[in-house]
Amino acid sequence: MKLYTFFRSSTSYRLRIALAWKKLPYEPVYTSLPGMKHKEPAYLKLNPQGLVPALVSDEGKVYTQSMAMIEWLDARYPQPPLMPREPEEQWYVRAVSQIIGCEIHPLNNVRVLKYLKSAYGLDEAKVNGDWYPHWIAEGFAGLEGFLQTEKRAGAYCLGDQVTMADVCLVPQVFNAQRFGCDLKPYPAAMAIFERCMKLAAFSETQPSKQGDAV
Repeated sequence: MKLYTFFRSSTSYRLRIALAWKKLPYEPVYTSLPGMKHKEPAYLKLNPQGLVPALVSDEGKVYTQSMAMIEWLDARYPQPPLMPREPEEQWYVRAVSQIIGCEIHPLNNVRVLKYLKSAYGLDEAKVNGDWYPHWIAEGFAGLEGFLQTEKRAGAYCLGDQVTMADVCLVPQVFNAQRFGCDLKPYPAAMAIFERCMKLAAFSETQPSKQGDAV
């Protein structure tokens, strides 16, 4: 398999974790977002959305969209699992994942931050010091409340089982930390993050350990 990845991309980090968790070998293809490699014709032919990650199977099929890709990996390579088998638990794992992937991540995506600067003339202080922390606080407050209300968390988001929810949580925390956001108000989420980072699949795939890290 080939994984088109960028070291700072949180969605790419999700796939690196999932592949490492399942001990699936792959060839990384470093795709620089600042270098606009994701907008080159050859990459757009591969992934017309012009986003990372993209995963190319051994058969040559291209897969995109990180959460759909993780579920595909789990169906094709079921051990060790990243999705529970019980429907109620599946709902919960997808809900946590989508709080992160649909409610938090899109508002602070690099494309959005760049557009705020170019289209609305917001300076670095407004974007990085106001917009970004505001939406991190909004999103993580909702996530923390959900974890506390559902009472399903243990060592990880779902009891003692590593799932797609943890795979989504860890990269989002990394992004928030990179922008200096205060994460102390979210003890349940941060405790899960700390435990995840003791696992090789999470720690060895983090941004600073990638071949394209600068």
